[in-house]
Amino acid sequence: MATKIDKNIVDYSVKRRSDTPPTPERPAKAEVIQMHERYERPNMLVGSTYKVKTPLSEHALYVTINDVVLNPGTEHEQRRPFEVFINSKNMEHFQWIVALTRIISAVFRKGGDVTFLAEELQAVFDPRGGYFKKGGKYIPSLVAEIGEAIEHHMQSIGLLEIPELEEQQKQLIADKRRQFEEAEGMKLDDNSQDFPESAQLCYKCSTRATVLMDGCMTCLNCGDSKCG
Repeated sequence: MATKIDKNIVDYSVKRRSDTPPTPERPAKAEVIQMHERYERPNMLVGSTYKVKTPLSEHALYVTINDVVLNPGTEHEQRRPFEVFINSKNMEHFQWIVALTRIISAVFRKGGDVTFLAEELQAVFDPRGGYFKKGGKYIPSLVAEIGEAIEHHMQSIGLLEIPELEEQQKQLIADKRRQFEEAEGMKLDDNSQDFPESAQLCYKCSTRATVLMDGCMTCLNCGDSKCG
């Protein structure tokens, strides 16, 4: 359909698709808010606090991670970590703890995939050596312990998947534990974190759960064996 223009054209604009009102055939698209550094902090945030007690310090560390909920009430609702606070009575680590919390919080607010932080922090080793926590898991440093707390939090809010052993691996571990109990004449607790005091460190899962069975070092936690 042609339209006759009787006046001089002094200006023009291009009509975009977004300027067209929605119709039943073309419903309006929901605006999905993504995490970015310009996102303003809400007045109230929901978070969790994790107690970190290590033999490296007399006083415990308290790691608080606050989250922001994006797109609440929609199918795109997502909970993302927004900031980190670490508190302790021990002032020896005050300087680097303040720096660490600011850097981690800045990365959280930047958006994108922030799950790499947990892995990077857990890969930090203390030159003086690490320690074993309850359950026999080896922690290479205090920074790695903080990284483990962040990883646990990301798993709890659904940002990271909780690793689970396959049924075949679970059955293999159960068989190995039973064989060890029969060979040593002892009974281990059904708790998967109960391992013999003589167990050695497993280099695959970093847990002190490796025992000698049939001439082969076998882990009772993850099932890793030098004999395959």
